[in-house]
Amino acid sequence: MNRILYYILLSLALFLSSCAGREADLDNFNVEIYTPEYAQGFSILGAEGAQSTVLRIINPWQGADNITFDVFLARNGEKAPKGFNGQVINGDAERIVCMSSTYVAMLESISEVERVVGVSGVNFVTNQYVVQNRDKVKDVGYDANVNFEMIVALQADVVLLYGVNGASVIEGKLRELGIPYIYVGEYMEEDPLGKSEWLVAIAELVGKRDTGVEVFNQIPERYLSLMERVSQIEGDKPGVMINTPYGDNWFMAFTSSYMARLIRDAGGDYVYKNNDSNRSLPIDMEEAAVLVSQADVWINVEGVGTLEDLRRKFPKFADASCVKNGQVYKSDLRYIPGGGNDFWESGVIYPDKVLSDMVKIFYPGLMEDVEFTYYRKLE
Repeated sequence: MNRILYYILLSLALFLSSCAGREADLDNFNVEIYTPEYAQGFSILGAEGAQSTVLRIINPWQGADNITFDVFLARNGEKAPKGFNGQVINGDAERIVCMSSTYVAMLESISEVERVVGVSGVNFVTNQYVVQNRDKVKDVGYDANVNFEMIVALQADVVLLYGVNGASVIEGKLRELGIPYIYVGEYMEEDPLGKSEWLVAIAELVGKRDTGVEVFNQIPERYLSLMERVSQIEGDKPGVMINTPYGDNWFMAFTSSYMARLIRDAGGDYVYKNNDSNRSLPIDMEEAAVLVSQADVWINVEGVGTLEDLRRKFPKFADASCVKNGQVYKSDLRYIPGGGNDFWESGVIYPDKVLSDMVKIFYPGLMEDVEFTYYRKLE
C-alpha cells in the first residue's frame, strides 16, 4: 500500500513539474477573466489550466488607434509564449515605480501601497504612506530627467507609466535595461467609473484581482445610487462653469469628457456646449465672460484662493451672479504645499466622493449632513 502511494505521489510531482515549466500558447489565452463594465482600455485574459494571465492594454494615449499592449503575468513557473514580444512580469509585482500619483492611489485602494518603491515627483504625492516614508520611496524624476540608475537600484519589478500623444519618452531606455513596464491608460477614460475601474488592472498585477473587484464594485453602487437621488429633483438644473485661464488660454472640457459627465451626473448643466470633439479646446476671454454670466455655479477655479483674489485677478467677472452670490468652488481641500492635490489622486479612484461634493455644491439641501472631501467654497 505504501509503495502504491509512493508511485502516485511521484507521478503527481512529475506532472506538476512539467506543467510549471511549460511554455504557454498565446492563442489559448482567450478566456475572459475580467471584462470591464465601464473602462474601455484594458481586459484580463486567461487560458484553461493556466494560472498565468494576460493583461491587455488598448490605446493608452491620445491619438492611439488599434494599439494593443499585452503583458504576460507569469505564475506557477509558467513561461511566456515563444515569440511573445510584450512585457513579462514573473510572479506578482512586489516592487513598483509609479510615474503618476494616481497609480499610488490605486494601490492604496487595495491596501498594497507598501509595494511602491519609487514615484515621479515625490513632492506632488499626497498619499500618507509616501509622505511618511521618504527614506523608502525614492523620487525617480520625470520626462527626460528620469534617473534610470535609481530605478535599477530600486530593483523595480515594473514601472507604471503613461503616454500623452504617443509612447512615453522613457519606454526605450526601460526596454534596453530589461525593466518591465506597463502603460496605464486611466486618463483616457471619459466615464468617471471607467477611470476608477483601472484599479482592477493594477490589482491583477499584484495578484489581488479579487480584492480589486470587491473594492471597485462598491464604487458604482454608491455613485449610481446618488445619481438616482439627484434624478428625482424637479426644476431647472444649475448652470455650471469650469476653470480659469491658463496663460493666455482658457481651456474648456468637451461635452462628453470626464468633468462634463460628473457635472451631468450630479444634476448640473454644463454651460459650454460648443465642443463635441474628444479633447479640451481653448476659448477667448470674451466667450468666457458670456459663459460665466450664464452660470449659477463656477467650479475648478485655479490661481486664486479667495473670492477677493478672484475679483482682483479677473475683474471682468466680478459682477457675474455666481461671483456675487459666492457660488465659486475650488477642488483644493486636500492640497499639499509641494503642489500635490488629492483630487487628481484618490479622487480619480473614488468618483463617488467627487460626485457627492458636486451634488452638495449644486443642491446643498440634499447633502446638508455630508462633509466635502475635495472641494471648498471660496470665501
